Amino acid sequence: MNQVPLVFLGLVAAVAGSFYGAIFLPHHAVGRAELEYVDDTGAYYPAPRNGLAQQGAEVYRAQGCVECHTQQVRPKTLGSDVARGWGRRRTIAQDYAQDNPVQLGSLRLGPDLTNVGKRQPSSLSNLRHLYNPRLVVKESYMPRYEYLFFKRKLEANEKPSLNALPADTEAGYEVTPKPQALALVAYLQSLSADVPLFSAPLPVAVTNQVKAPSLTQKP
Repeated sequence: MNQVPLVFLGLVAAVAGSFYGAIFLPHHAVGRAELEYVDDTGAYYPAPRNGLAQQGAEVYRAQGCVECHTQQVRPKTLGSDVARGWGRRRTIAQDYAQDNPVQLGSLRLGPDLTNVGKRQPSSLSNLRHLYNPRLVVKESYMPRYEYLFFKRKLEANEKPSLNALPADTEAGYEVTPKPQALALVAYLQSLSADVPLFSAPLPVAVTNQVKAPSLTQKP
């Protein structure tokens, strides 16, 4: 009797089971972790994202941003992420609680975005960066996302609308963000993982000050 089909099915089942147990299940579980109460802030962490930021997470995924950006700060012993200012501490599973799917990323063609909401809180700067990254970072090789904006040629002496990007964004044109661009920026602004946690405390600032002796200390 030919056992090849059974062997083949067994191999497929083994590979599928390994993938499910080692990759899919842990990845899925991280995004469904419970919120943690943080004494230092008096609030639960991570704070839930508003509706617009939630929509922006879907835009982030649809545009393939996860293919070029990570959202994971490595500890000092494994890289220079902290030294680069990408985060004050390493990221842990708690940072991704309620994120589904978790968009960790695996390749860094651009900077890590774990704390981009703190590094770049300006909506205007983020919108200009999406429309034409070279307007913000001259050396950037990030693609332009012009299709997330409306672009209309201005008539002579016509001024752009109040919700348009600055005139120098595209000379002679009115550039206004589409809902997808606004949602994506709201998501980027929501990215922040610098809350001190028990499992990932913030580093203690080192000073040269000598601690004053206690007034009750006996000689």
